[in-house]
Amino acid sequence: MNFIDTHTHLDGEEFTQDIEDVVARAREAGVCKVFLPAIDLKTVGTVGEVCRRYPGFAYPMYGLHPEEVKADWRDQLAAIRPHLLPDSASPSPIAIGEVGLDFYWSREFEQEQMEAFEEQVRWSVETRLPLMIHCRKAQNEMVRILRRYENQLPGGVFHCFTGNEIEARELLSFENFVLGIGGVLTFKKSHLPEVLPSVVPLSRIVLETDSPYMAPVPHRGKRNEPAYVACVLEKLAVCYGVDQEEVARQTNENVKHVFGIDAT
Repeated sequence: MNFIDTHTHLDGEEFTQDIEDVVARAREAGVCKVFLPAIDLKTVGTVGEVCRRYPGFAYPMYGLHPEEVKADWRDQLAAIRPHLLPDSASPSPIAIGEVGLDFYWSREFEQEQMEAFEEQVRWSVETRLPLMIHCRKAQNEMVRILRRYENQLPGGVFHCFTGNEIEARELLSFENFVLGIGGVLTFKKSHLPEVLPSVVPLSRIVLETDSPYMAPVPHRGKRNEPAYVACVLEKLAVCYGVDQEEVARQTNENVKHVFGIDAT
């Protein structure tokens, strides 16, 4: 049984010392591929390095994360954009990400975040690369921007979904988009075990860890890693009342639909 971790920061310094062991554990657990989002220009480079090191296993996404949007955001985007081109020296990206809006801590760069996000949404329309979208405390603003391009977007992932039924329905109104479900699903106080089966078909879900963050139970509090996506898959099977092989099959099919990548 193979499955895919669609969101891991395996290029982070948290994995510098033991990345070989982390990859080995992932493969042993059944993870056949991992997708790595950049968060700024610097990590375009580190993501590319990991993907060169593990061809056919690690796949890159390039973008400017909303929390990295500062006064120099235009310069950052201008420097990132060439890496999306086919003749770039960087490994070819499978998506534009991690992009979006985040007003959780501060709204200091609210306008800049919205402009940077919209610019990268346009990149998705132009390149036909799907979006890996991060959104926290900003769904109304995010949806407003996406509606402008709704009929032109190739699709993507609403990463780290933790919302309610109403929010889920709104996001699923965007065709070819799926919800990224990670370790929060396994948390004791999470409402996702009730929300997801009530309104989200299994055909609109992909697996993710967001490692090294938000490790699932029983690893909560530890460094997260791609192998632990198996815990998310196991919990989803329980929530939907199907076997784990069905969750793996369906989520792999969803990945292929959005990213064009097989779980082989």
